[in-house]
Amino acid sequence: MTDTNAESTKGTEGSALKVHHLRPAPGAKTPKTRVGRGEGSKGKTAGRGTKGTKSRYQVSERFEGGAMPMHMRLPKLRGFKNPFRTEYQVVNLDRLQVLFPEGGAVSVEALVASGAVRRGHPVKVLGTGEISVPVQVEAHKFSASAKEKIEAAGGSVTALAAGE
Repeated sequence: MTDTNAESTKGTEGSALKVHHLRPAPGAKTPKTRVGRGEGSKGKTAGRGTKGTKSRYQVSERFEGGAMPMHMRLPKLRGFKNPFRTEYQVVNLDRLQVLFPEGGAVSVEALVASGAVRRGHPVKVLGTGEISVPVQVEAHKFSASAKEKIEAAGGSVTALAAGE
């Protein structure tokens, strides 16, 4: 009984599985079928069936069977988006009244510090609400009503350049 065991291990002792011995399974790798290349294989109708538009290579991928095509069903894009538009952060006069109740100098840095606007964007002051204390406001833009109300309260407005 020991003799048969010795014989069975004898063949596998030195043979390990090596990458260069690996091969794909038989039938796993078949060449691509070249259709429409003669009667020998897939010739004549080339897998398209007989007759009809689809067999004649005349119908495009986007053709919808005579229905109104998708690109004509959708509405046209109206107008345009200006890529050079400057978007201002707005601060109203009633907000200035709350943030600076005793008045004084109001700059963009002061508005950023108080949390009214974010850094790096131009600021525009709008005239919603009332202001009763004199303030010296520095901003990039002012509405006409805001300028009028600030000056009526005894304050002043200073317009900054866009980069400041």
